[in-house]
Amino acid sequence: MKINRIWSWLFFGIGALYFIFPLVSTAEFSLKMRRGAYTLDAYWTVLADPRFQQTFTYSVLMALATIAFGVLLVVPTAYWVRLKLPRWRPVLEFVTLLPLIIPPIVIVFGYIRLYNTSSWLPLTGSAMGTNLLLMFGYVILSLPYMYRAVDTGLRAIDVATLTEAAQSLGAGWITILARVILPNVAVAVLSGAFITFAIVIGEFVMAALLNRPSFGPYMQLLGANRAYEPAALAVIAFAITWGCMALIQFVSKFAPKAPGVQH
Repeated sequence: MKINRIWSWLFFGIGALYFIFPLVSTAEFSLKMRRGAYTLDAYWTVLADPRFQQTFTYSVLMALATIAFGVLLVVPTAYWVRLKLPRWRPVLEFVTLLPLIIPPIVIVFGYIRLYNTSSWLPLTGSAMGTNLLLMFGYVILSLPYMYRAVDTGLRAIDVATLTEAAQSLGAGWITILARVILPNVAVAVLSGAFITFAIVIGEFVMAALLNRPSFGPYMQLLGANRAYEPAALAVIAFAITWGCMALIQFVSKFAPKAPGVQH
Protein backbone atom coordinates (compact mmCIF):
# COMPACT_ATOMS: atom_id res chain seq x y z
CA MET A 1 0.00 0.00 0.00
CA LYS A 2 2.82 2.40 0.89
CA ILE A 3 4.65 1.60 -2.36
CA ASN A 4 1.49 2.29 -4.37
CA ARG A 5 1.11 5.64 -2.64
CA ILE A 6 4.72 6.54 -3.45
CA TRP A 7 4.20 5.64 -7.12
CA SER A 8 0.97 7.66 -7.19
CA TRP A 9 2.72 10.75 -5.83
CA LEU A 10 5.63 10.19 -8.22
CA PHE A 11 3.39 10.13 -11.30
CA PHE A 12 1.43 13.08 -9.97
CA GLY A 13 4.68 15.04 -9.55
CA ILE A 14 5.82 14.18 -13.07
CA GLY A 15 2.48 15.27 -14.51
CA ALA A 16 2.53 18.49 -12.50
CA LEU A 17 6.05 19.33 -13.66
CA TYR A 18 5.05 18.60 -17.25
CA PHE A 19 2.39 21.30 -17.05
CA ILE A 20 4.05 23.73 -14.65
CA PHE A 21 7.55 24.04 -16.19
CA PRO A 22 6.36 25.41 -19.57
CA LEU A 23 4.07 27.89 -17.83
CA VAL A 24 6.84 29.05 -15.48
CA SER A 25 9.24 29.40 -18.41
CA THR A 26 6.68 31.40 -20.38
CA ALA A 27 6.02 33.66 -17.39
CA GLU A 28 9.75 34.21 -16.87
CA PHE A 29 10.30 35.03 -20.54
CA SER A 30 7.43 37.53 -20.48
CA LEU A 31 9.26 39.45 -17.73
CA LYS A 32 12.49 39.91 -19.75
CA MET A 33 11.33 42.57 -22.18
CA ARG A 34 13.81 45.02 -20.63
CA ARG A 35 17.35 43.72 -20.96
CA GLY A 36 18.97 42.68 -17.68
CA ALA A 37 15.89 43.13 -15.49
CA TYR A 38 12.57 41.50 -14.68
CA THR A 39 9.75 43.92 -15.43
CA LEU A 40 6.07 43.97 -16.30
CA ASP A 41 6.66 46.03 -19.45
CA ALA A 42 5.24 43.34 -21.75
CA TYR A 43 2.06 43.17 -19.66
CA TRP A 44 1.63 46.96 -19.63
CA THR A 45 2.23 47.05 -23.40
CA VAL A 46 -0.45 44.42 -23.98
CA LEU A 47 -2.97 45.97 -21.60
CA ALA A 48 -2.46 49.43 -23.14
CA ASP A 49 -2.92 48.15 -26.69
CA PRO A 50 -6.27 49.42 -28.05
CA ARG A 51 -6.66 46.18 -30.03
CA PHE A 52 -6.38 44.15 -26.83
CA GLN A 53 -9.05 46.26 -25.18
CA GLN A 54 -11.32 46.05 -28.22
CA THR A 55 -10.95 42.30 -28.81
CA PHE A 56 -11.13 41.34 -25.14
CA THR A 57 -14.25 43.47 -24.62
CA TYR A 58 -15.84 41.94 -27.72
CA SER A 59 -15.09 38.38 -26.53
CA VAL A 60 -16.43 39.11 -23.04
CA LEU A 61 -19.68 40.45 -24.51
CA MET A 62 -19.92 37.42 -26.81
CA ALA A 63 -19.30 35.12 -23.84
CA LEU A 64 -22.09 36.77 -21.83
CA ALA A 65 -24.48 36.53 -24.80
CA THR A 66 -23.51 32.87 -25.32
CA ILE A 67 -24.09 32.07 -21.65
CA ALA A 68 -27.49 33.77 -21.63
CA PHE A 69 -28.67 32.01 -24.79
CA GLY A 70 -27.21 28.70 -23.64
CA VAL A 71 -29.06 28.87 -20.33
CA LEU A 72 -32.34 29.71 -22.09
CA LEU A 73 -31.82 26.76 -24.43
CA VAL A 74 -30.41 24.10 -22.12
CA VAL A 75 -32.29 24.55 -18.83
CA PRO A 76 -35.85 24.23 -20.23
CA THR A 77 -34.80 21.40 -22.56
CA ALA A 78 -33.01 19.36 -19.88
CA TYR A 79 -35.84 20.01 -17.41
CA TRP A 80 -38.58 18.92 -19.84
CA VAL A 81 -36.71 15.79 -20.93
CA ARG A 82 -36.06 14.77 -17.32
CA LEU A 83 -39.68 15.43 -16.33
CA LYS A 84 -41.70 14.24 -19.33
CA LEU A 85 -39.41 12.43 -21.77
CA PRO A 86 -36.88 10.37 -19.77
CA ARG A 87 -36.52 7.88 -22.63
CA TRP A 88 -35.12 10.66 -24.81
CA ARG A 89 -32.23 11.39 -22.43
CA PRO A 90 -29.75 9.07 -24.25
CA VAL A 91 -30.65 10.74 -27.56
CA LEU A 92 -30.19 14.21 -26.08
CA GLU A 93 -26.88 13.21 -24.51
CA PHE A 94 -25.67 11.91 -27.87
CA VAL A 95 -26.69 15.12 -29.65
CA THR A 96 -24.91 17.28 -27.08
CA LEU A 97 -21.74 15.22 -27.57
CA LEU A 98 -21.61 15.91 -31.32
CA PRO A 99 -19.70 19.23 -30.93
CA LEU A 100 -16.85 17.22 -29.40
CA ILE A 101 -16.75 15.01 -32.50
CA ILE A 102 -17.35 17.52 -35.30
CA PRO A 103 -14.40 19.94 -35.71
CA PRO A 104 -15.26 23.66 -35.36
CA ILE A 105 -13.88 24.34 -38.83
CA VAL A 106 -16.52 22.02 -40.30
CA ILE A 107 -19.27 23.79 -38.37
CA VAL A 108 -18.17 27.27 -39.40
CA PHE A 109 -17.78 26.29 -43.07
CA GLY A 110 -21.31 24.93 -42.93
CA TYR A 111 -22.47 28.27 -41.52
CA ILE A 112 -20.69 30.20 -44.26
CA ARG A 113 -22.19 27.91 -46.90
CA LEU A 114 -25.74 28.18 -45.54
CA TYR A 115 -25.82 31.83 -44.48
CA ASN A 116 -23.67 33.65 -47.04
CA THR A 117 -24.84 36.77 -48.84
CA SER A 118 -26.48 34.76 -51.66
CA SER A 119 -28.53 32.49 -49.37
CA TRP A 120 -32.12 32.88 -48.22
CA LEU A 121 -30.87 34.12 -44.82
CA PRO A 122 -27.73 36.22 -45.50
CA LEU A 123 -26.43 36.55 -41.95
CA THR A 124 -22.82 37.06 -43.09
CA GLY A 125 -23.91 40.14 -45.03
CA SER A 126 -23.94 42.34 -41.91
CA ALA A 127 -21.89 42.72 -38.75
CA MET A 128 -24.89 42.01 -36.52
CA GLY A 129 -25.80 38.89 -38.46
CA THR A 130 -22.24 37.60 -38.33
CA ASN A 131 -22.12 38.27 -34.59
CA LEU A 132 -25.29 36.23 -34.16
CA LEU A 133 -23.83 33.44 -36.26
CA LEU A 134 -20.67 33.43 -34.15
CA MET A 135 -22.72 33.37 -30.95
CA PHE A 136 -24.69 30.36 -32.19
CA GLY A 137 -21.40 28.66 -32.99
CA TYR A 138 -20.15 29.32 -29.47
CA VAL A 139 -23.38 27.93 -28.04
CA ILE A 140 -22.78 24.72 -29.98
CA LEU A 141 -19.17 24.47 -28.80
CA SER A 142 -20.19 24.95 -25.16
CA LEU A 143 -23.27 22.70 -25.37
CA PRO A 144 -21.60 19.49 -24.05
CA TYR A 145 -20.37 21.28 -20.94
CA MET A 146 -23.43 23.41 -20.25
CA TYR A 147 -25.83 20.50 -20.71
CA ARG A 148 -23.90 18.15 -18.43
CA ALA A 149 -23.58 20.80 -15.74
CA VAL A 150 -27.33 21.50 -15.83
CA ASP A 151 -28.22 17.80 -16.02
CA THR A 152 -26.08 17.12 -12.96
CA GLY A 153 -27.88 19.91 -11.11
CA LEU A 154 -31.28 18.54 -12.07
CA ARG A 155 -30.25 15.06 -10.97
CA ALA A 156 -29.55 16.41 -7.48
CA ILE A 157 -33.11 17.70 -6.95
CA ASP A 158 -36.55 16.09 -7.04
CA VAL A 159 -37.84 17.69 -10.22
CA ALA A 160 -41.23 15.94 -10.22
CA THR A 161 -42.07 16.86 -6.61
CA LEU A 162 -41.03 20.48 -7.04
CA THR A 163 -43.11 20.75 -10.21
CA GLU A 164 -46.19 19.20 -8.62
CA ALA A 165 -45.87 21.47 -5.58
CA ALA A 166 -45.57 24.57 -7.76
CA GLN A 167 -48.52 23.53 -9.92
CA SER A 168 -50.65 22.90 -6.84
CA LEU A 169 -50.05 26.55 -5.93
CA GLY A 170 -51.18 27.69 -9.37
CA ALA A 171 -47.78 28.31 -10.98
CA GLY A 172 -47.43 28.12 -14.75
CA TRP A 173 -44.53 26.54 -16.64
CA ILE A 174 -42.58 29.79 -17.03
CA THR A 175 -42.97 30.55 -13.33
CA ILE A 176 -41.86 27.03 -12.41
CA LEU A 177 -38.76 27.32 -14.56
CA ALA A 178 -37.84 30.85 -13.48
CA ARG A 179 -38.69 30.71 -9.76
CA VAL A 180 -38.40 27.04 -8.81
CA ILE A 181 -36.09 25.08 -11.13
CA LEU A 182 -33.53 27.74 -12.09
CA PRO A 183 -32.73 28.82 -8.49
CA ASN A 184 -32.21 25.17 -7.52
CA VAL A 185 -29.75 24.57 -10.37
CA ALA A 186 -28.10 27.99 -10.18
CA VAL A 187 -24.78 26.54 -8.99
CA ALA A 188 -24.74 24.04 -11.86
CA VAL A 189 -25.59 26.81 -14.32
CA LEU A 190 -22.71 28.90 -12.98
CA SER A 191 -20.32 25.97 -13.45
CA GLY A 192 -21.39 25.64 -17.07
CA ALA A 193 -21.19 29.42 -17.50
CA PHE A 194 -17.57 29.60 -16.34
CA ILE A 195 -16.56 26.82 -18.73
CA THR A 196 -18.41 28.60 -21.54
CA PHE A 197 -16.62 31.84 -20.71
CA ALA A 198 -13.22 30.16 -20.89
CA ILE A 199 -14.11 28.52 -24.24
CA VAL A 200 -15.30 31.75 -25.84
CA ILE A 201 -12.34 33.81 -24.65
CA GLY A 202 -9.79 31.49 -26.25
CA GLU A 203 -11.69 30.33 -29.37
CA PHE A 204 -9.88 31.03 -32.65
CA VAL A 205 -11.23 29.06 -35.63
CA MET A 206 -14.79 30.34 -35.83
CA ALA A 207 -13.89 33.95 -35.03
CA ALA A 208 -11.05 34.00 -37.58
CA LEU A 209 -13.07 32.45 -40.44
CA LEU A 210 -16.03 34.74 -39.74
CA ASN A 211 -13.62 37.69 -39.52
CA ARG A 212 -14.77 38.95 -36.14
CA PRO A 213 -12.58 41.08 -33.80
CA SER A 214 -12.32 38.56 -30.97
CA PHE A 215 -9.56 37.74 -28.51
CA GLY A 216 -8.42 34.45 -30.09
CA PRO A 217 -7.37 35.89 -33.48
CA TYR A 218 -5.72 38.82 -31.68
CA MET A 219 -3.53 36.40 -29.70
CA GLN A 220 -2.53 34.63 -32.92
CA LEU A 221 -1.77 37.93 -34.68
CA LEU A 222 0.32 39.20 -31.79
CA GLY A 223 2.19 35.90 -31.58
CA ALA A 224 3.19 36.18 -35.23
CA ASN A 225 4.68 39.67 -34.92
CA ARG A 226 6.03 40.13 -31.37
CA ALA A 227 8.28 38.26 -28.94
CA TYR A 228 7.59 39.13 -25.32
CA GLU A 229 4.00 40.36 -25.59
CA PRO A 230 2.65 36.96 -26.78
CA ALA A 231 4.19 35.31 -23.72
CA ALA A 232 2.50 37.88 -21.47
CA LEU A 233 -0.76 37.35 -23.31
CA ALA A 234 -0.45 33.57 -22.87
CA VAL A 235 0.00 34.02 -19.12
CA ILE A 236 -3.06 36.30 -19.02
CA ALA A 237 -5.10 33.73 -20.95
CA PHE A 238 -3.95 30.95 -18.59
CA ALA A 239 -4.90 33.11 -15.61
CA ILE A 240 -8.40 33.66 -17.03
CA THR A 241 -8.88 29.94 -17.68
CA TRP A 242 -7.61 28.83 -14.29
CA GLY A 243 -9.64 31.58 -12.63
CA CYS A 244 -12.76 30.10 -14.22
CA MET A 245 -11.76 26.63 -13.03
CA ALA A 246 -11.22 27.94 -9.49
CA LEU A 247 -14.64 29.60 -9.54
CA ILE A 248 -16.21 26.31 -10.63
CA GLN A 249 -14.58 24.54 -7.69
CA PHE A 250 -15.77 27.29 -5.35
CA VAL A 251 -19.40 27.39 -6.45
CA SER A 252 -19.62 23.58 -6.58
CA LYS A 253 -19.33 23.57 -2.78
CA PHE A 254 -22.78 25.14 -2.60
CA ALA A 255 -24.44 22.68 -4.98
CA PRO A 256 -27.17 20.43 -3.54
CA LYS A 257 -26.13 16.81 -3.13
CA ALA A 258 -27.85 14.07 -5.07
CA PRO A 259 -30.03 11.68 -3.03
CA GLY A 260 -27.93 9.00 -1.36
CA VAL A 261 -24.70 11.04 -1.33
CA GLN A 262 -23.10 11.20 2.09
CA HIS A 263 -21.63 14.48 3.33
